[in-house]
Amino acid sequence: MVNMEVCANSVRSALAAQEGGAIRVELCDNLQEGGTTPSHAQIALAKKLLSIKVYPIIRPRGGDFLYSDLEFSIMKDDIKVCKSLNCDGVVIGILTADGSVDQERCAELIKIAKPMGVTFHRAFDMTNDLEKALEVIIDLGCERVLTSGGEATALQGAGRLASLITQANCRIVIMPGSGISIANISDIIGTTGAKEFHASAKQPVNSEMQFKNARLSMGTGTDEFTFEVTDSKTVKNLIELANSAE
Repeated sequence: MVNMEVCANSVRSALAAQEGGAIRVELCDNLQEGGTTPSHAQIALAKKLLSIKVYPIIRPRGGDFLYSDLEFSIMKDDIKVCKSLNCDGVVIGILTADGSVDQERCAELIKIAKPMGVTFHRAFDMTNDLEKALEVIIDLGCERVLTSGGEATALQGAGRLASLITQANCRIVIMPGSGISIANISDIIGTTGAKEFHASAKQPVNSEMQFKNARLSMGTGTDEFTFEVTDSKTVKNLIELANSAE
């Protein structure tokens, strides 16, 4: 049985993930930056409305995974908030300047998170040695690693993912993620033999605004009258295709 985790950019997306058959959501904001920590209200409402597991990402900003003391303090407090809201787990990842896993800081976050579960996110893909980093993460006690095999997409990194799964030898879950779609999920599962995978399964939704001021943009110049949410049918289709590829 291959299970799916959905990267949910809102409670609306999280509910669609649940409806489609996902076993867990990685709850986050700002997917365009790779995901940042969602608000207290988002986490609280997700826990209130969902029956599947909720793992908020603990990432104070986009960009790299080398954090200041101030950012690290925020991360610790965010984990405490997640614990107070009875989250099932959190998603973390901190590196040192040389591209190694920051064992000291990650260990501190994991200690604060207990008894919640901990996933190590795609900061793993930015390490200087994936195989060495995997052993460090296993020693830290994480449940799983979200990874594209060090490549831009899980499809491109499928061969490396298969090797990492062999190396892990059931000591930790290797969860492919990045660019997973209906078009490639069968190939990724067939190549890697992964038992979990991660995707946003999102589709564009048009705004219901009738008046649109075309003279300016409130963001980066992208279409502000379209937004993306997880689609339950896409989730269901991905799970079915993944399991048919086993």
